[in-house]
Amino acid sequence: MVEREAPGGQAGTSSRIENYLGFASGVSGGELASRALQQARRLGAEILVTRGVTRIDPAVRQVHLDGGDVLRARTVILACGVAWRRLSVPGFDRLLGKGVAYGVARSEAPSAHGLDVHIVGAGNSAGQAAMFFSTYARSVTILYRGENLGKSMSHYLVEQLASKENIRIELQREVTAVHGDDSLAEIDVLDSATGVTERCRSGGLFIFIGADADTGWLPEEIALDARGYVLTGADVRTSGRWPLDRDPYLLETSVPGIFACGDVRSSPIKRVAAAVGDGSMAVAFVHQYLRDPV
Repeated sequence: MVEREAPGGQAGTSSRIENYLGFASGVSGGELASRALQQARRLGAEILVTRGVTRIDPAVRQVHLDGGDVLRARTVILACGVAWRRLSVPGFDRLLGKGVAYGVARSEAPSAHGLDVHIVGAGNSAGQAAMFFSTYARSVTILYRGENLGKSMSHYLVEQLASKENIRIELQREVTAVHGDDSLAEIDVLDSATGVTERCRSGGLFIFIGADADTGWLPEEIALDARGYVLTGADVRTSGRWPLDRDPYLLETSVPGIFACGDVRSSPIKRVAAAVGDGSMAVAFVHQYLRDPV
């Protein structure tokens, strides 16, 4: 396994995962990722951390790493996930890591003790982060530019947010600027319904606005959908990019022997359990391919 950052991907940044089998009280993404890493090593996986893949040569199954190293393989599984979308807001780049962050690790929440923090987004990750921050922060404000939080967030999370006195949900709101010298101090929030912009004190701004597939580095032989996600299985056959007489395996890309799983795959179910299932299925299809590669 080659991992550019920390093992766990998007799930590893989740402050709380409530619906993963076997953890009745929930588990943080960091803890789940750490346990998975230990288990993979115990079962014999070789893991290269903080190494990046620069390109794949699909014709000969060569994986080129940063630094010039080359790995030769009979099959490859793509599980490169997604990258957080960025907000184009004045001051963001200068204050990134100084009170402004994309996503959040559970370990960051205690540092917000007694502060007023703001969260941009309306998905489950944003709701989970708000719940965890509410234990430490004086107030947590969710800023969402839409009109109904329930359209993108699970019902159980919406109910949990409503039960917390120090969590506020402000709809039709957008962050237009951030301010501070050495660290974040204030943010400008636009009320799109009235057109009025208000400046608020903020001890932390955390962005959860979705992500895009990390596929720009893949070779053109691997077919993508219109949004840049990897096509697999029947979608590859429908696209007309499949070169063999046999049907592609369910998680096989347009290059026979190269598979994709998890969030990078076109139209996955974005749940941790589904991603884990994808991974185990990909390994099963690898075994089938190695028995009969044609």
